[in-house]
Amino acid sequence: MQDHATAQGQDADAAKPEQDGDVVLSARGVTVGFGSKLILENLDLDVRRGEILGFVGASGAGKSVLLRTVLGLNRKQAGTIKLFGTDVDNASEADRMRVDMRLGVLFQHGALFSALTVMENIQVPMREYLDLSKSLMDELAYLKIEMVGLPADAGRKFPSELSGGMIKRAALARALALDPDLVFLDEPTSGLDPIGAADFDELVATLRDTMGLTVYMVTHDLDSLFSVCDRVAVLGKRRVLVEGTIEDMLASEEPWVKSYFRGKRARQLDLAARTVNTG
Repeated sequence: MQDHATAQGQDADAAKPEQDGDVVLSARGVTVGFGSKLILENLDLDVRRGEILGFVGASGAGKSVLLRTVLGLNRKQAGTIKLFGTDVDNASEADRMRVDMRLGVLFQHGALFSALTVMENIQVPMREYLDLSKSLMDELAYLKIEMVGLPADAGRKFPSELSGGMIKRAALARALALDPDLVFLDEPTSGLDPIGAADFDELVATLRDTMGLTVYMVTHDLDSLFSVCDRVAVLGKRRVLVEGTIEDMLASEEPWVKSYFRGKRARQLDLAARTVNTG
């Protein structure tokens, strides 16, 4: 295990391979399949430093498959994935660990360990990667709890004692445990009511601005896409069909993109926004 100063020094070393400036995640020619069924084929995608990228697509299109592949949880059949300029497939174990320490993940539904308190859940990455005293880990965990807008006493509670919105915030606190550079959010607002979802989106945007995060957000929430995402990438036909700003999405004639961003629900969202702006 390593002390905190060593970890920070290794973080600096991990940044050295970066050559593409703004690009912190680069996927080229990525192909993933299960058995004879291809889910992703020759997919290309870039995520730029400091942006909130919304990643959307039809149910079953492979959004979570790509996320898990980037994280090394799914094996790909072809292609290259680079994180912070490092080819993760050809990286040494030490280099891969340094890259991993710069990532944070909020899995769908939170995926908190049910037998651990919120504070213990947040400390899991600290225990895995750092060599810190219990008192320091406690202090850091409470800092993350405060950072995501949870009350201090939430740290002593178990996931079963939390509301859906609190679970999302606790899982986000765990994702931020190591002060990552790139955070992956898998359907972060699913299951939340509109007010809770809007509050969570605002929290993500604030943390991006204050911590200098880059955010990769898998979502189907149109409100999130319109309110906090700088760019959107649309997955379809096993690859990225379209990527760009919301304005680019609204101008696209790709059938699925057109129906998603210019369909009935999208028009209602736009009408609501116009009413607020003119009211």
